[in-house]
Amino acid sequence: MKGLSKSRYTAFCQCPKNLWLKVYKPDEATVDAGVEARFEQGNVVGDLAMGLFGDFKEAHAEKEDKSLDLAKMVEQTRQWMQEGVENICEASFALDGHYCAVDILRKNGDGWDIYEVKSTSFPEFNGNEAKLEKYAPDIAYQKWVLTQCGVKVKGTYLVCLNSNYVRQGDLDIQQLFVIIDMKELVENEYLKVPAQVSRALKVINRETEPELDLSECCAKPYTCAFLDYCKRQHGVTSPSVFDIYGGKGRGGFTFKKKLDCYHQGLITFEDLRSTDIGPIQNMQIEAALTGKEFINPEGIRKFLAGLTYPLYFLDFETMQDAVPQYDGAKVYAQITFQYSLHIKKNATAPYEHREFLAPSDGSDPRRPLAEQLCKDISKNVCTLAYNKMFECGRIKELAALYPDLSDHLLNIADHIVDLIDPFRAGDYYVPAMGGSFSIKSVLPALFPDEPSLNYHNLDERCQNGGDAMTIFPRIKDMEPAEAAASREALLRYCELDTWAMVKVWQKLKEMAE
Repeated sequence: MKGLSKSRYTAFCQCPKNLWLKVYKPDEATVDAGVEARFEQGNVVGDLAMGLFGDFKEAHAEKEDKSLDLAKMVEQTRQWMQEGVENICEASFALDGHYCAVDILRKNGDGWDIYEVKSTSFPEFNGNEAKLEKYAPDIAYQKWVLTQCGVKVKGTYLVCLNSNYVRQGDLDIQQLFVIIDMKELVENEYLKVPAQVSRALKVINRETEPELDLSECCAKPYTCAFLDYCKRQHGVTSPSVFDIYGGKGRGGFTFKKKLDCYHQGLITFEDLRSTDIGPIQNMQIEAALTGKEFINPEGIRKFLAGLTYPLYFLDFETMQDAVPQYDGAKVYAQITFQYSLHIKKNATAPYEHREFLAPSDGSDPRRPLAEQLCKDISKNVCTLAYNKMFECGRIKELAALYPDLSDHLLNIADHIVDLIDPFRAGDYYVPAMGGSFSIKSVLPALFPDEPSLNYHNLDERCQNGGDAMTIFPRIKDMEPAEAAASREALLRYCELDTWAMVKVWQKLKEMAE
């Protein structure tokens, strides 16, 4: 007989098969590269939230193998509740094999309030109850376990980060967090818990895997870690409808639209060939089936005609902290700490390379980076970025922070041209792009036999933007030799990003002739 935890219960609420696989086939999960970083951010947020109501005690005990000793944590919680401790963090409860730990259990008269802490940000929920609904099953399960244990639960709350908070000076956790009353949503969900627990137990104790087809639950409220496994179980192999370019905005080819095709039997590219799902998508299908390259020299020439010398190729690297570390920063602000710049002053001039990487001492990198950027990029020059919304967004943030640099920074942003445009417009597409127009897809598709352009040949410390985002804030705590090697890895990675843009621009010129 196996019991439930919060994570198991919410897995079941999303999809019964999700729960079964989580228990019996956890190795089949596809773990996103950013999961570990998000988990670390969640820990930081959770630790800070513990002090939200003043003094507290945290239930924590470990066995010899360093695993949590849940029985001792349950006993700690029981004892502290009897002693009248006002705030108990990780308050632990067990009943008939079921277990839950409440992030913050707060005394409220003759009862207790549950506070569930999430590292998401508010007020993005305003006017959209659906965004809050996904947290209700978790809290409702906690209320059910506590109620079954004889605890009077009086209030149920969600604690989120305040997206309007701007740090100035010392961190103010009272302003950092927002508390949302979940009473109505939890009450509605609470009524379902006994039946859900009963059904979940049947799933968790069955020997055979549930037979469930792909559905919206595969991506709602979260993308399921077992999606790739389930697709294989249903005979869906790449390339399939799920590999089709999604596009942007309301007219994009969404996961729901892909599911609709799947349920109609339109799964393989061959199945989809006779459908009209969009010009870019149809081009992707035709290219994959025939090997045909789609090149529109006129469209490419039109794009290139908008570029003027000197040309600047720019790429930023950023880190993103759930809890703002610097004055003027909000939660989850993108903090720009590095850039690479390749410059070609005229058609015959050699390429110049300039770069900036902030000191690894924990100081705010934004002001020195902004100052150097203004020195390295003149006003009124043509700057190329790949997916320019990112670079433009960071530059505008820097301009808002530093009014004395604002005029120059905004001038740079106003003159940025997006190198992704001819690819996104369908003016240049080859089968190897696989329905993606990111630089990491376009570059190997255009230059399959150039090892110097292969990101996998870089130092394994930094081979993608996720690595850069993670490694930079950790350098300050490294030994000198490792810190030096990590900084070098960051420099070479960012340099390749802008050199890749140079090579792509050269290829576009070649195709336009």
